[in-house]
Amino acid sequence: MNYTLSVLSLLLFLNSFLLCSCNDDNDEKKLPTVGITSLVRNQAHTLPQFLTSLMNLDYPKDRIFLWFRSDYNSDHSVDVLRDFVNKFGTLYNRVHLSYNTSKQKFDDELSPTHWSHSRFMHLIKWREMGIKFAKRQWADYVFMLDADVFLTNPQTLRHLIQKQLRVVAPMLVSDRYYSNFWLSVDDDFNYRLNHEDEFYPLYEYNELYMGCHIVPVIYGAVLMDLRSKKSDYITYDPYKIVDYLGPLQDHIIFAVNAMRNNISLHICNDDFFGYITRPIKEGEPLERDVLHLTNLKLSAIARSKPLQYHYKLQRFVYYPPSLDYQVDKIYMINLERRPDKRKLMEQSFKELGMNVTRVEAVDGKSLDPKKLQNMNVTLMPGYEDAYYKRPMTYGEIGCFLSHYKIWVEVAERNYNRVLILEDDVNFLPYFKENYDTIIWESSVLKHDFIYLGRKIMMDKVEIRMTTHLTKPLYSYWTIGYIITKLGAEKLIEAKPLSKLLPVDEFLPIMFDQHPDKKYKEFFPNRNLNALAASPSIISPTHYTGMPGYISDTEDSIPLSTEPCTDNPEL
Repeated sequence: MNYTLSVLSLLLFLNSFLLCSCNDDNDEKKLPTVGITSLVRNQAHTLPQFLTSLMNLDYPKDRIFLWFRSDYNSDHSVDVLRDFVNKFGTLYNRVHLSYNTSKQKFDDELSPTHWSHSRFMHLIKWREMGIKFAKRQWADYVFMLDADVFLTNPQTLRHLIQKQLRVVAPMLVSDRYYSNFWLSVDDDFNYRLNHEDEFYPLYEYNELYMGCHIVPVIYGAVLMDLRSKKSDYITYDPYKIVDYLGPLQDHIIFAVNAMRNNISLHICNDDFFGYITRPIKEGEPLERDVLHLTNLKLSAIARSKPLQYHYKLQRFVYYPPSLDYQVDKIYMINLERRPDKRKLMEQSFKELGMNVTRVEAVDGKSLDPKKLQNMNVTLMPGYEDAYYKRPMTYGEIGCFLSHYKIWVEVAERNYNRVLILEDDVNFLPYFKENYDTIIWESSVLKHDFIYLGRKIMMDKVEIRMTTHLTKPLYSYWTIGYIITKLGAEKLIEAKPLSKLLPVDEFLPIMFDQHPDKKYKEFFPNRNLNALAASPSIISPTHYTGMPGYISDTEDSIPLSTEPCTDNPEL
């Protein structure tokens, strides 16, 4: 009897042990394996940032296979790839790099930017080879990444895999309204513009449009689940599609084939994932692509999400030398307590070859009525903000004083003209080209002052002086402007500190375009000759209500409307 109970107890114990072993919740599963493929041609300028974003992906590198193919280069793309593989290749499960340096272009190519029949077929061939490589490695996924894609969100790969979709792409942004998907196509799979009202909310991360959306075409960064049976039908090869009559373009061939096999293509914008450069037009020189990268890098800086490169790839990163901006000095106004803004602006200056002098802004938080009295500053009687119906803020006073002290320096040092920038400037695409054009066009016009960017406050047509310059009407913003010595002297001679109002209001008064006559009466000599870039070549990095928007003028404390015993005029 005792023997039987002992055996039974032992069996029960073993059974419970086996059950516990089979249901061990602590045995975490490995992440799926991913084959990342990239075709590289003449992308030496993008590779340091592209490869760095690849390395920064928060995904176990021993679960990643890298596959690179590079040929027909006229730059040093292969050198960058070899250097990367030598320095970082051992971090990954496997890295495969193949290249051919014998030729720089195809026989039927007219230029390195010409998409000939041979070039498209060559691209398609290696797209197919990339998928085959991933399958030979028994990868669970293949991630087709172009070398002009920069995944600044380290969670991108994990995020997409968690979607459990057959084919999916992260939405990428550029310096203009360009992305890696098409929202609508016609019957021949040509891009169709009639859905722009839906494109913009997607592109701008409107909360009502955030998620994963089925679209007809995706490219640039495409993740495919190779565990799906339907993945066997995925192809970029037009000869594998029965009666294919569409254009010989890899992303369209891929999209048509997916549609015929009922494979949905998804674009996800439920997070910010990164950037893609706009392609150069056929026939343009390769140097234009470098300029497009600069445009994108400046846009990324303005978003406070700059592109990065690993210090070990630094020797391949190009910055222009100090360039001629045809002014005696470039100033940037920056608060001491805003080092984050200063750092971002300095990155922009580096991209643009700007030699800039930082001017410490007068901090409104350090001001009080007594200090203003000691500085002989008196507010304009009766001034009230047109929108907020409040008196002037300490931040607005500090802003005015910051600009004013530069005007004084310009006059005292006898500078011919200077460029003054605030620390929240977004340099719009082709900034240097457009800037040079404005300087050239303004040389034949009498002027003291040029807005480079502004907020137009009146719905009236301005007089166009040249192709890119107008006579400005009532305008706001002082984010960036050129001012001459004579212009600075005119502003100083108006004695604005004795009847102070915001600098946005003062400047339109001085070129006699302010709509409020009672303010203009305080400044009888309104003789500033002003011009304005049209369209603007700079803008603020953030607008009111945008995430990350900070205003040290609007968010500052207004001066009390009650009389001050120390200075009744404040």
